[in-house]
Amino acid sequence: MTVLVSGGAGYIGSHMVWALIDAGEQVVVVDRLSTGFEWAVAPEAKLVRADIADTQTIAEIIKAHDIEAIVHFAGSISVPESITDPLGYYQNNTVNSLGLIRTAIATGVRNFVFSSTAAVYGDPEGDQPVTETALTLPQSPYGASKLMTETMLADAAAAHDFRYAALRYFNVSGADPKGRTGQSTRGAANLIKVATEAAMGKRDRIEVFGTDYPTRDGTCVRDFIHVTDLVAAHLDALTYLRAGGESLIANCGYGRGYTVREVLDAVRRISGRDFEICLGGRRDGDIVSSVADSTRARTVLEWSPRHDDIDEIVASALAWESALLRSNQQT
Repeated sequence: MTVLVSGGAGYIGSHMVWALIDAGEQVVVVDRLSTGFEWAVAPEAKLVRADIADTQTIAEIIKAHDIEAIVHFAGSISVPESITDPLGYYQNNTVNSLGLIRTAIATGVRNFVFSSTAAVYGDPEGDQPVTETALTLPQSPYGASKLMTETMLADAAAAHDFRYAALRYFNVSGADPKGRTGQSTRGAANLIKVATEAAMGKRDRIEVFGTDYPTRDGTCVRDFIHVTDLVAAHLDALTYLRAGGESLIANCGYGRGYTVREVLDAVRRISGRDFEICLGGRRDGDIVSSVADSTRARTVLEWSPRHDDIDEIVASALAWESALLRSNQQT
């Protein structure tokens, strides 16, 4: 039996593929390589260049490789871009996921792990950290497109012999500690990625969007999770589903937030380099604070994060930026 990883040539997906290979799994990657890289895929995995929208090809892959589980990363991830291109996000994140879910059920795949997002909560009201029972009021088409897919998964699981785990990511950062893969897409908007690029001289400056938020220093607060811990949660979710666990939604974060200014200070300190910071206005779709309550993942999935340290996250991201400079693999 084999695991199919959609979007497995991308940032988080490529880390997942390496984690599965390390765990002794057989892996097939389906990626159209619009933002991913062939070199980022573990050589032991089979890469099929295809779009998940091509459901006939996906069905053929599932049958040919005896696919037993799907881990679904393929999708678009930028909040600002989703505001300017909402229909593109509903197509790529929702409609294409619908086709993948339908194909999985039709071909007998019972276990499905979905890459969701904390953006489904919108701007959380009341106490934080945020639990999975909080209201879901997304403020962007990105968050809405992911929430729609969660709804489809729940309805499909109620009607078929099919179970899923939807993992709501908070702010994923860092790179593989072994240096095998990392965030490599040029123009990526992740704060730590942008800041480390600035520290390495790849960007002239970094812009801070909003300095008048009701936080300890006026900038937004985010819960940053190391990508290695995040993919470990996916492995735990896969183990849980294979053992007969019921479908569930679980937050993936550490329960501690850092402001934008605090993250930039950490990048400066750890890199030993200064870079220009420009203070700008608020950006549409951004929320004040987003911090995870990950009790469910820790108890039900028995997830035990091992890299819960902002300095370690930043250091791994800086190491990856140095590797990219040496290899010139970024495009």
